[in-house]
Amino acid sequence: MAVPSVMLPLGTKAPGFSLPDARSGKIYSLDDFKDFPALLVMFICNHCPYVKHIQQHLVQTISKYQKEGLAAVAINSNDVQRYPDDSPEKMKEIAIKYGYPFPYLFDETQETAKAYRAACTPDFFLFDGERLLVYRGRYDESRPNSGITVTGSDLCRAIEAVLKGEKVDPDQKPSIGCSLKWKPGNEPSWWNF
Repeated sequence: MAVPSVMLPLGTKAPGFSLPDARSGKIYSLDDFKDFPALLVMFICNHCPYVKHIQQHLVQTISKYQKEGLAAVAINSNDVQRYPDDSPEKMKEIAIKYGYPFPYLFDETQETAKAYRAACTPDFFLFDGERLLVYRGRYDESRPNSGITVTGSDLCRAIEAVLKGEKVDPDQKPSIGCSLKWKPGNEPSWWNF
């Protein structure tokens, strides 16, 4: 079922995390990105058609902006018991297949997803150098089978503004994607989809 982003309030401080990378097993935390002027936290997964729709373009976009100072990390918080295609082993396969230029972290407890109020995949959260939220929402207006070309325009405008030290336009549209797959009984209190 497609659901929209919750739209965490702009200005929110980036919640901390400490999660393993599916490829290397290395534990990454918010502090690992402290020296970057911008940090993009993405909630994605392997099986979602909305993620698959932008996957290759997203890799190219992140690679481009990493050269300009963007740090990026992807997090998968889905229940792997009910969605085995999102298991860490499969995450590693996807990260290698698509050449993810960012860590792909596994949020087994789903506590990080709750802290970010992640609702769908993909869900994007862009933070400035002070780690204050300046953008949350969609990649662009393209959706699977929409006939609209994937451009990443919404997210790219926000990243470019942060990297130039400019204000990000607060008129932001929610992302739309597959609902985050909560473990039974683990749905957060704000979850009402």
